Amino acid sequence: MQNTNTFGVHYTLRRNKSKNGFSPIHARITINKSRVEMSMKYIIADVDWNSNKGCAKPKNNELKKLNTTLEEVRSKLVMVYHELIRGGDLITSEMVKDAYLGIGRFAPQIQKEEEEKKSLRWLMAEHNNIMQTVLTHGTLKNYYSTERYIHKFLDRNFKKKDINLEDISYAFLTNFEYYIRTTPLKQGDPCTNNGVMKHMERMKKISGWAEKNEWIPKDPFANYALKFKAVKTTFLELEELKLIEKKEFAIPMLENIRKIFIFSCYSGLSYVDVMSLNEENIVDGSDRFKWIKHKRAKTDISFNVPLLTAAEKILNEFADLIRKPGETNCFPSISNQEMNRGLKIIGEACEIKKQLTFHLARHTFATTITLANDVPIESISKMMGHTKITTTMIYAKVVNAKISKDMAVLSDKLQGNIRKLRVV
Repeated sequence: MQNTNTFGVHYTLRRNKSKNGFSPIHARITINKSRVEMSMKYIIADVDWNSNKGCAKPKNNELKKLNTTLEEVRSKLVMVYHELIRGGDLITSEMVKDAYLGIGRFAPQIQKEEEEKKSLRWLMAEHNNIMQTVLTHGTLKNYYSTERYIHKFLDRNFKKKDINLEDISYAFLTNFEYYIRTTPLKQGDPCTNNGVMKHMERMKKISGWAEKNEWIPKDPFANYALKFKAVKTTFLELEELKLIEKKEFAIPMLENIRKIFIFSCYSGLSYVDVMSLNEENIVDGSDRFKWIKHKRAKTDISFNVPLLTAAEKILNEFADLIRKPGETNCFPSISNQEMNRGLKIIGEACEIKKQLTFHLARHTFATTITLANDVPIESISKMMGHTKITTTMIYAKVVNAKISKDMAVLSDKLQGNIRKLRVV
């Protein structure tokens, strides 16, 4: 008989037991209409808890470790649930809780079967299933791509569907790396070096997760080194940005993409943060500026950006945007793929040689708009929502390189003037 249970694990705070602003964390296990709570034996400051996501706000390493622990418990509860439904009995949330705690008639059987089924494909699927409520859609999609690579690699190189975790060796990892380099998931779209390393990095994270759960005796990545290549950061020069600002398009979609791109150039917001920007994020400051107060979807870090005149003008142009009831987004919804396809057309129309992507706007804000105009690196780091100032320092290197180039041109001009004076 097909299983139609609705199963879920959600973490919540028992605020009725709060003391001095700290509350205990409970796991709420739900199966259909059956619900039970289980104490996690942890307390947390109420201000450090994200009620919507059911996890700690990852402000520091301690809170990040707590989230990892919570996800490990969730993983085990999911495994317990799947083992119980294999038996065909009517399952309740209380049964899952008891089996997890090692009490009741199902506990010994589940413990034995859990120890037996530790394979690579099981690990990948388990990780991706658990992380659905933790990772963003875009990040989770990347893990699914790595999972597809694993399936294809096992089928081609091992002629089987799966492999035990204990059989993953250094040789396995290097062969898998070579397979990704030489076998694109999409025809004619091979991975770059850094694309390959991203797949291996995801594998490494999952492998470390398995070691922490004691599903493998040692991490096979112990002697494996990720080899990322430094990527040259590109940005628009002021002259190039002005070309795009002056260009107008009769096609509404292209015109919207052009304006939103310029808004990002003057605000530094990433694509996902621009798309989620709403009226509540625009506030009046005590100074002469309106401010963007938002959170980065990528890191959940808050950032504040003064709204420059060019950005505010574009925001006002979308003020009369026709929205669905209840919607407050500042800009129309445009997919990342549509956005970058449109930017390619815009770049060609403006005769800009650089490849225009939406992320280029963020680089332009950091360099041409701010650093080149003597805004301190610390202020830029805050506005961009970087967790570390070293991330922002990469733009300082780019600007220094530009200064060197500009000074070389100046030097040539000065030398030319000196030669002219000598001739006279």
